[in-house]
Amino acid sequence: MAVPAPRARRRHSTLGRLLPLLLVAALLAPVGLLLTQTWQHTGDDRDLAARERLGVQYLRALAPVTDALVDAQSGAVSGRPASRDALTRAVDEAAAVDARIGVELRSQERWAGLRAKLEALRVRGPADPEAAFTAYSEATDLLLALHRKVRESSGLVRDPVADSFFLQDSAGQELPEAVVGAGRLTDLGTLVARRPAAQQPRGLLELTALRVSALAPASDVVDNLRSAVDGSESTDLGANVLTPLDNYQRSVEALAAYSLPSGESAPLDAGRLGAAGLNAHTAARQLQPVILAELDALLADRIDDLDRDRWLIVGAVVVFVLLAGWLAALLIAADRRARRRAATPTAGAPGPDEPAAADSWQPPTGVGRPSDQRALQPVSAAREPEATPWGPFDAAR
Repeated sequence: MAVPAPRARRRHSTLGRLLPLLLVAALLAPVGLLLTQTWQHTGDDRDLAARERLGVQYLRALAPVTDALVDAQSGAVSGRPASRDALTRAVDEAAAVDARIGVELRSQERWAGLRAKLEALRVRGPADPEAAFTAYSEATDLLLALHRKVRESSGLVRDPVADSFFLQDSAGQELPEAVVGAGRLTDLGTLVARRPAAQQPRGLLELTALRVSALAPASDVVDNLRSAVDGSESTDLGANVLTPLDNYQRSVEALAAYSLPSGESAPLDAGRLGAAGLNAHTAARQLQPVILAELDALLADRIDDLDRDRWLIVGAVVVFVLLAGWLAALLIAADRRARRRAATPTAGAPGPDEPAAADSWQPPTGVGRPSDQRALQPVSAAREPEATPWGPFDAAR
């Protein structure tokens, strides 16, 4: 009877052992990639918000410079003595801010040019009101260019949220332009009133052009702030901004009314125009700190939200690492158990180097053969004559 050969042990290849780990890595790799991209995205957003806050600090330092420069221009044009202490103090404070963050905002070159212009005006200003108006207009142009530079280098112009974008546009561009434009409009009205009658028509044309450049940004300030309030999720923004905004809007409306000629006999009332310009400047001085404070608060809240998101990402990474380690440990343990089973021989089975033992199985007695076995004989051996009952019959024949 054929004896079955022992079953050969199947050896696990290296690829077979690594395949489960590769499958786990293929499943977990997209999750890791998503977490990495989210971390980088939140990091970029946080860096932008932090840089925008630096821009808000610089704009906050430039606001007193703008106010003092407009006042100094009005004093020089009207011929009244004006204290330069406010302008000197504002310049010193802005210089300290530029020394601290100007390198990061790349504003030092523009600030140096503006400061040199202001120092020249402070040391020896023009005695002629017309020349003073021109000189101070050049200085305010440099100041507005510095506002634009700070907004661009700080990333405020690229703010991705609607309410903070409208706030930075109002505080960093429209409101400074409106303040400078209103100051120029009132000062030019003073100059035109002093000119001879032959130069009055030309002066009115200049006033018309300045009126457009002064009122257009003021109207944009009102529109931007109302859009920011309507689109913001902050409940404090509307309560803090709307009251000073209404005051500013009324002052701008009065400025627009008094900057129009009242008749042929009295083309322009310079006194009323100057008073309206002063009221508009005062209202803007009250409005701008509120806008900058609300903008800084929104950016601070955004940074806090991004920090929370990054902590959530850190927690997700920890869970991801623990899950990956747990799965890898399970697979390694299963592989070790399989190796131990392959190395341990089963009971009664020959080892890998032992020959197979002969089959000692014999059929039981009485099954398949007689109990008294006969000796085997060769085929060619002579057989004994066997007795047969037909012998006598054959002999008679």
